[in-house]
Amino acid sequence: MLKISAKKLSKEEFEPYGSYFDMLHPASSNLGAFFHDHVLFPVSGSMPIGFSTLVSERISPMIIKSSEYHNSTGEGMMALDGDMILYVAPPSNKPVPELTEAFIVPKGTFVAIRTGVWHMAPFPLNENRIHIMIALPERTYFNDCTVIDYKEEDYIQII
Repeated sequence: MLKISAKKLSKEEFEPYGSYFDMLHPASSNLGAFFHDHVLFPVSGSMPIGFSTLVSERISPMIIKSSEYHNSTGEGMMALDGDMILYVAPPSNKPVPELTEAFIVPKGTFVAIRTGVWHMAPFPLNENRIHIMIALPERTYFNDCTVIDYKEEDYIQII
């Protein structure tokens, strides 16, 4: 089984997968108390964005057994009440578990994952349960969500 360590979120390391902004500690350009347009979440057509809640339970050990991607949209997420570990792998025409990386995302940091990036539900870092806001075009989870289960020899443990 492949073992990977979750690393601190940084612009340089995460840039191939998307972008992020700390919503609880905003900095950079602003209009007074309004910190604008720091994470762009492009969508196509006139589909509304749905904001959903994902309840993520802590598991030990943290084993990645599956992954998903969206072919026509990215996905936005933000942990509301605890830090999370997000795992991602580059877009490809087949699963690439050997290219998976894990990042520690502080609570209140909005992450925009690029279209086609392999990912799945994040794990809580320290809490037993966290609530994660998910932003996707309406019904993407039904219409544009390819989920694969890894073979046991391709499982990944986050250490």
